[in-house]
Amino acid sequence: MEIAVILFVIAGIFVWQSIKVVPQQHAWVVERLGKYNGTLTPGLNFLMPFIDKVAYKHVLKEIPLDIPSQVCITRDNTQLQVDGILYFQVTDAMRASYGSSNYITAISQLAQTTLRSVIGKLELDKTFEERDIINAQVVQAIDEAALNWGVKVLRYEIKDLTPPKEILHAMQQQITAEREKRALIAASEGRRQEQINIATGEREAFIARSEGEKQAAINNAQGEAAAILAVAQANAEAIERVAAAIRQPGGEQAVQLKVAEKAVEAYGRVATDATTTLIIPSNMTEVSALVASAMKMIQTNK
Repeated sequence: MEIAVILFVIAGIFVWQSIKVVPQQHAWVVERLGKYNGTLTPGLNFLMPFIDKVAYKHVLKEIPLDIPSQVCITRDNTQLQVDGILYFQVTDAMRASYGSSNYITAISQLAQTTLRSVIGKLELDKTFEERDIINAQVVQAIDEAALNWGVKVLRYEIKDLTPPKEILHAMQQQITAEREKRALIAASEGRRQEQINIATGEREAFIARSEGEKQAAINNAQGEAAAILAVAQANAEAIERVAAAIRQPGGEQAVQLKVAEKAVEAYGRVATDATTTLIIPSNMTEVSALVASAMKMIQTNK
């Protein structure tokens, strides 16, 4: 009975040593008599008891690694307190087991030294503007070295860039000055645009007034021309009517009478003027001669 129990226990130990169940996204490295024998994949696996052993267990998931904070010196000799986080993944379990005694420490140290080298090539202002470039260069440098460790570096992200307090104060003053400068420029641009708008409005108003005055002058000229034409037409019609009346029976006698009346009126106006010396003809027949001369001119015109 005791022998049966002992055999059962030994059989259980053999089964326990020979059957291995690997979880998903894991890889176990098996050594046989101290030498690498293979890598167990997820699922049920069988080993030779007491000969094979699981030497290393690796997680194939993406792993975040916090990179300790460190002081970096920029190209313009400014100290920066920098810390970040690195994401990597084990891609080759055998190299991860035998390529480095501690690939996590190796990745962390390499990330720090690479970050110091990259930031040392940049000025302070560029370190804040070119974070993506810094991250990409760190990833590239680490990924090349990590190939021998069976590790793939996926990305690196800078969490904080902290300059000294004096630099922060100076940067704040610079930002304030820049904002004030932008405000002054915006105000001056507003005043400039206002002056342009005023000048444009005055010019357009002047043009409108000049156009109005021009149109008014044209209208006045057209009105005066129309008035002159109307007066001329009226005079022409009056002359035509007078001429027609003269040609009627008794027209010439009426003209003689009208001329005589005008002559007498002219003599009367001259006589009423105190500053005019009036010489009256001794022979009043001269008046009739004047009338006769006027009638002769009318006859000639006819």
